[in-house]
Formats: sequence, structure tokens, C-alpha cells
Amino acid sequence: MNKNKGVNMINFKKVGLTALAGSLAAVSAQAGEISVSGAANVTYVTGETANSAQAFGTDKDVKFSGSGELDNGWSVAVHTTMTDAFAVSSSATVITMGSMGSIGFGSGGGTNVAGAYDEPNPTAYEETSDGDTSGTVSNDYVGNWADDNAIVYQAPAMDIGGATVNIGVEYSLQAGSTTAADGGGIARTKYGAGYGLGVKAAMGGLTLGVYAAERENDQTVIAGEDDVKNEFNGTWFANYSFGPVSIGYSTSYVDAGLAGSAEATTNAKTVGTSAGIFESEAMSIAFNVNDNLSVSYSETEDVYNAQDNASTAVADVTMDIESLQVAYSMGSMSIKAYKTETNNPNFKSDADSRTVTEVALGLAF
Repeated sequence: MNKNKGVNMINFKKVGLTALAGSLAAVSAQAGEISVSGAANVTYVTGETANSAQAFGTDKDVKFSGSGELDNGWSVAVHTTMTDAFAVSSSATVITMGSMGSIGFGSGGGTNVAGAYDEPNPTAYEETSDGDTSGTVSNDYVGNWADDNAIVYQAPAMDIGGATVNIGVEYSLQAGSTTAADGGGIARTKYGAGYGLGVKAAMGGLTLGVYAAERENDQTVIAGEDDVKNEFNGTWFANYSFGPVSIGYSTSYVDAGLAGSAEATTNAKTVGTSAGIFESEAMSIAFNVNDNLSVSYSETEDVYNAQDNASTAVADVTMDIESLQVAYSMGSMSIKAYKTETNNPNFKSDADSRTVTEVALGLAF
């Protein structure tokens, strides 16, 4: 997730959104607006990556957004984001109900609650895990199922003791399901329903947040165990900004609910798939040199706790990630780079360290 992608909206034309009235009983919509925005990145990567044979790469996103007001004062916003080859990456509808908050339906694109708690610490370019080359890390995994057609309620902001408090709740009937690009039938998976709750409070330069999620685990028996338990994951963070400096700290916890023997220290592990518990601590510091230039340094320590049920104990394995980043913006164009080093990638105790460097040219419209 790029925290520095600015997008300048280009309004194409106004269109009537009265078709929304058909799905909202006794409520009609006034004329609305459609806009198109997008971004493109050209990257050059060196080091050991999942696709190290191709040093140059490109990615593009085009977002179609529409909004309109209803006769009762509420508003409706819809969006669809498409990536390369016109594949739909996210699509959602959000109804804003004035003082009653908002309710959203769909997948991804900032609609879910978990997105605000996914590696929330400040960086100049990308999340720390984007350059670790080892797959998902704990603080990036938290609440990831919420991208799959969740129903989201965001309460209106509240002033409590001088702090601005935001609360969000999300529910997915089948957390981890996949659907056709046109929103068609659900493909059944190994997960049942999922639930998530996030609370964030901001006062001055300080922001605190906590998020917890659980989903029903319907996976078959693993390694001879009699049952599996529900998956649980959660995180909390604290960010503080003073002048041009921002610092952040966060922790996360992931238990996939899988019973069975733990993975050996020399085996690769995957957060949310391997039996055991994953716990991480992360910190970062970012500095805005001026309005255009920013730099950051971040560290993540992710520990695999075997929780072994077998007679032979399995030692914990710690994966360490360090990332140095820089970004320079020139209006709708930016130049960004990071250098990330990972020790014990994939939670393998005997794996060689990996260093990845990426330089990117970003364009927004």
C-alpha cells in the first residue's frame, strides 16, 4: 500500500444516478457525478525477489468513482478499481447516513475497517513488508479477510475528552471467499464468517488504534488432530507527529487456529497457514525534509512461536526486517526508493539474508 500516492481527480461528465432508486425503496437520487482517476508506477528492482528475472516492472490502476445525493439527505458513493489487463481489484458501495455514520458493501479499496490498521506506522514510500521478499508478515496479515465482500459500518466521529474517536465494525458471511468479477456466485472455501472491530483515537499529534478480528475456521483435520479452532488476529499501534517528524510503534498477533505439529525451524512458514502463533513488533521514524522530500527508517521483528503439540519441542524463529526509504514528489509525479534487508526470510532459521532495492517513478492523474 503506497502511502504517498496522490491522485488528482478528473471529472468527465455528470450523469443521472436515478437508477440507484431501484435498490433503495422510497428514496430517490438526485443527479450525481462520475470521475476517473489513476496511477502508474515504473519500477527497477535489484536483489532476490519472487520475480528476480525481471528487474524492470510496471503496474497501473484506474479507478471509476460515482456519487449522488438522496432526497433524505443521505449520499451514495460507488467505485470500481481495475488493474493491468482490466482485472477488477476492488469494488464497493458506501451509503453515508448523516449523523448515523455510514455502511459499506464490497471488497477492498479502503472500504474495510482493517485497512486503517494494516502496518499503520509512518514511512516515506511503502510498507516495510513490501520489500521483505518472504511473503506475508504478521502486521500485514491482520484483518486481510475483510477484503472479501464484507459489510462495514463506520460510526460518526465522536469527541471524547478532547480526543476524536472513530469506531468501525465489519462482517463477512464467508471470510476468505472469492467471487466472479461481476459479483456473481460465491466459490466456497475453508472459512466461515468473519468479524472485525477497530477503534482509533486522535488528539493533537498522537493517534492510538486497536483492531481485533476472528473468523470461523472450517478447515479439515490437520496432522491427526481432532479439531481446529477459529482464527484470531489483532494489532494495536501508536503514532506521534511533531513538526516534520513522525514516529510509530505497533504490535500484532496472528493465530491461524490450526492444530497439529509445529513447523521445524528450517522449514518455511506462512502467516495464517502454518500451525503456530506469529507475533510482531514494528517501529518507524519518518522525517519531512521539506514539502517535497521525505525519508524514513523502519524495523519489524516477527516471531514464529511453534506452540508445538508434539513431544519434541520446536524453537522459535525470528524474522527481522529493516527498511530505509526516500520519496520526492513533483506534483503528480514522484520518485521513490527503498532498500530493505530481511534476516531469516520465511521464518527459516538457516536461510540467507536478503537485500532488495527498488527505485520507482510514479505518475498520478
